[in-house]
Amino acid sequence: MRRAGGIEILVAESLAAIPWLVHGFSTRPGGESHLGEERVLNLGFTDWDAREKVTQNRGKLRRALGAEDMPLVALRQIHSDAAHVFSAAPAEPLQGDAAISQEPGLLLTVQTADCVPILLADRKRRVVAAVHAGWRGTLARIAVKALGRMRLEFGTRPEDVTAALGPAIGRCCYEVGPEVAQAFAGQFPPASDWFDGPFERLVLGEEPNPLPWLTMMPPGHQPPPERVQLDLRAANRWQLEDAGVAPRNIAVSTLCTACRTDLLFSYRREGAGTGRLMAAIGIRAREH
Repeated sequence: MRRAGGIEILVAESLAAIPWLVHGFSTRPGGESHLGEERVLNLGFTDWDAREKVTQNRGKLRRALGAEDMPLVALRQIHSDAAHVFSAAPAEPLQGDAAISQEPGLLLTVQTADCVPILLADRKRRVVAAVHAGWRGTLARIAVKALGRMRLEFGTRPEDVTAALGPAIGRCCYEVGPEVAQAFAGQFPPASDWFDGPFERLVLGEEPNPLPWLTMMPPGHQPPPERVQLDLRAANRWQLEDAGVAPRNIAVSTLCTACRTDLLFSYRREGAGTGRLMAAIGIRAREH
């Protein structure tokens, strides 16, 4: 944690060791926005917050990162596997969930409020990426597809990549239904390692109460479907390792957004009226 300009930024030591790189994960306190009596650093254009306040907050983030001269590149995130390469900041945000660049002076960002923010840096070819991975993006392998696009466009090799997975909702708090468990089981051999709860039964579609007429539940009042708890960060870490990124080069935050609403925003815990965090990465125009 680093404090700068009245706000607190989380950094990965592995990325901070790269001299030409600027990066950080925002937190909740400070900022110009208000949730009730609380002053917060909301970095997303939400219905409850004024656009000028969000713009001021983004300026505070850039100053705290030492990136005040770097235009901010944001996406219109759609929980997809779409990755875009930027050589300049676009006039309007593009739809997608990964931003990639080799251009010095651009600050690539993704917004989250439970999903996994992933920052990637190719140490040899000076290529960076910011990735947004919810369960749909994780299922679609958005982080691996961003790596593939880096390789296609710039010759990135996975063994040269350093990755950081920021604060996200943890296995402790992220409940999903049978359809998600079944989808992951169909895509990833080690999927059972990422779930707590009756994973195997849900994957096989077994009915937990095969004789409902033996229960005391009245007709039409069956219990809700069973749920399992998913570790999104573990799933994304495995995908990066499977793609060739060295385990020692992957840093993973243990902060759960739903557990730590004093420090972070959580859509699952707080609903649509919460704010948005931002993960940012860029190549300095001049090395410090």
